Amino acid sequence: MSRASAMCFLWKEQVLKSRKLLYEGLVDAGGFLCGALAGYGLARVFGFDLFASGYGAASMGGIVMVGIGGGLGVQLARHWFVRER
Repeated sequence: MSRASAMCFLWKEQVLKSRKLLYEGLVDAGGFLCGALAGYGLARVFGFDLFASGYGAASMGGIVMVGIGGGLGVQLARHWFVRER
């Protein structure tokens, strides 16, 4: 194998790895966004207000629900991504 063909092979391999990482990052971001929005919606249903002034119980409850929703969304998206591949 010549040096040029070896470099071409390595370049193609690097491009494939980069695409996989890009897709993985986009899936993580989409999962976080959807999960955080679902958490925000549930927080509103339960009476928590993420954007309430100060750091009262309503505001902290909303922050926690959005954080948990975002984390669960990322985990579900990763699980789906692995199953699809």
